[in-house]
Amino acid sequence: METDPRDPAAPARAAVKPGPRVPELLAQGLSFSFEFFPPRDEAGTVALWETLRSLERLQPTFVSVTYGAGGSTRDRTIGITRKIAVETTMVPMAHLTCVGHTREEMTQVVRDLAGAGIRNVLALRGDPEAGPGTPWVTAPGGLTYASQLVALVRRLGDFSVGVAAFPLGHREAATLDDDVAVLLAKQSAGAEFAITEMFFQASDYASLVERAHAAGVTIPIVPGIMPITSLRQVTRMAELSGREVPASVVSRIAEQEGDAEAVRRAGIAVASELCESLLSDGAPGLHFYTLNKSKATSEIYANLRLPVG
Repeated sequence: METDPRDPAAPARAAVKPGPRVPELLAQGLSFSFEFFPPRDEAGTVALWETLRSLERLQPTFVSVTYGAGGSTRDRTIGITRKIAVETTMVPMAHLTCVGHTREEMTQVVRDLAGAGIRNVLALRGDPEAGPGTPWVTAPGGLTYASQLVALVRRLGDFSVGVAAFPLGHREAATLDDDVAVLLAKQSAGAEFAITEMFFQASDYASLVERAHAAGVTIPIVPGIMPITSLRQVTRMAELSGREVPASVVSRIAEQEGDAEAVRRAGIAVASELCESLLSDGAPGLHFYTLNKSKATSEIYANLRLPVG
């Protein structure tokens, strides 16, 4: 991407140097990573950067920034991801979805990422524009499958591409075997690692890994962790994925209803125990869905007795 010499920001953009690739980092040992979303306003931006700076001291393996439906946060995703690369010690990864884009538009987005010095991408099909659970409609001239997006990104440059995996199967998959066949297709298209959606039982992750290996999937599968700080919030998120929070988890948190701090403590305990089980069973790392907050993730990290700084 050429820069305009009249643009005072051009030298800074041109100076961005691509950082490490996520697969290389995963190969070095246990990975601990965090996910954020682009804020909607200035107050949210301030809060996000406070969270980023707070979690930076934990020296995460990488951090990811989500991408709004239909590219609604395209510029913010690219801008935040680039700023993380330039102004912090953290390795950024940008999310990318097929929703509402033509191939030409997706190509331009990928070129924008490359121009911003971003080399790690999480390639997702994304939820239907009408919302989770509604029929998928491919945009005119667009992409239908995440595997197509993986292939497109890999063709356009030296990108490391990750994908999503589903411990309980994607809500649209007819069977668990069909679901893992999709993961294999994404690997065949060039995906180098996967991150799971949130789940709450270590056995679900273990079953996914077993199915994946049996099908020929060899890429690392990193479990995604959602700390529970509000039962209503996490239940709603699970419903959007076509899932239910396990009854054992619901009852444990519900016992504390009416006491927000007690609910948060119980949720942190549940997540910490899940993480301990996953790591003891050989998971390659943990990916935390932070919701742009640092306290819960930091407390889980402390409970796991992991080194800081």
